[in-house]
Amino acid sequence: MRTSYSALETFKQCPLKYKYSQIDKIREPKRVESVFGTIVHSALKFMFERSPLYPTEYVVINFFTEKWSEKSGAIVWPDENRREREEKMYFEEGVKILKNFYKKNKPWNYNAIELEGSFSVKITDERSGEVHQLTGKIDRIDKNPETDEYEIIDYKTGKRMPPQDSLADNLQLGVYGLALASRWPDMKTTIKTTLYFLKHNESVSVESTGEMREKSKGEILSAIRAVEKSGKEGAFPPIVSPLCNWCGYRKICPMWSHEYLPEEKKSDPTEKELANALQEFFEIKKSDDEHKKRLAELRDIILRYMDSQKVERVFGDHGSLLRTTLPRYSFDLEKVRPILEAIGKWDAILDPDMKKLEKLITTLPHEIQERLLSLREKKETVMLKPGKK
Repeated sequence: MRTSYSALETFKQCPLKYKYSQIDKIREPKRVESVFGTIVHSALKFMFERSPLYPTEYVVINFFTEKWSEKSGAIVWPDENRREREEKMYFEEGVKILKNFYKKNKPWNYNAIELEGSFSVKITDERSGEVHQLTGKIDRIDKNPETDEYEIIDYKTGKRMPPQDSLADNLQLGVYGLALASRWPDMKTTIKTTLYFLKHNESVSVESTGEMREKSKGEILSAIRAVEKSGKEGAFPPIVSPLCNWCGYRKICPMWSHEYLPEEKKSDPTEKELANALQEFFEIKKSDDEHKKRLAELRDIILRYMDSQKVERVFGDHGSLLRTTLPRYSFDLEKVRPILEAIGKWDAILDPDMKKLEKLITTLPHEIQERLLSLREKKETVMLKPGKK
């Protein structure tokens, strides 16, 4: 199978989006976020290209301005009424990012040996013997001439910066380390992988170790197997998440397409029937929620009265209420675990589940039952049961 990190990441986020883009080859409309990111990346590539001199800050900004003028016209805007204002905001953000980056990262202070270079890594699945090809692109590779250290740099235009201690598990950085190590397998020097967050003008780095690369290889193979399994079963379910806000396939996705129904379609009898049903549904649900809230308030009033008057049953014109107390039990699973592991029964309740545990206890020797039951914590549930007067 030939695939890329970005394709596998798309599958992880939403299998249906993967199908639309990778299998059905449906072109995704160009949204402002992706166009903005592409132009900023191209400007940074231009900044580190020496021909024969590095460009000045002014020249880099001018490059960005020209590219923005060329490409921004192809953007599909969610709201055309806000287009002019938002287009101006994105342009100004791009200029700000590039100016701040240039001040902190003068290009002549770095030895960039490759810019937006493509890579291809062969990964063998030892289970099936199949050889997969993982492709991608690296924004920038630097080499320190004094230490011979290589640094892989990936630019990010998003806002969120991950914590430093999460980088060792970052699959993208692992893939980049894998790509460079496979290109020069006999290379003994250090490989540093870096994410540069342009909006913050800050970078976070981690050394690419053999262990990190092997772990990434395992995750890639696991992702490829999941894609192949979906392909065989023909199952590519949509996943609703905040990422849907940036997806260009919303209008054809079964999770969102009804929202984009044409005006003429809304007059159909079936659509009118649905609209009425939805309106009534939400009205009843809202009423239901209000009733539940009020019932909880009334329950508290009644229970407080019972406590103050020391009675267990109260009467009204429409009936009576009897207070009953039911015991509820829970276990401290951290204390339960060593007992069950000692007799080989811990796996019987994984994932740890109270109902499974209670069922298992009845099948165990009396001594073990007593030890486990001694760890049980009792909680009470108070209920009010309606009855006739």
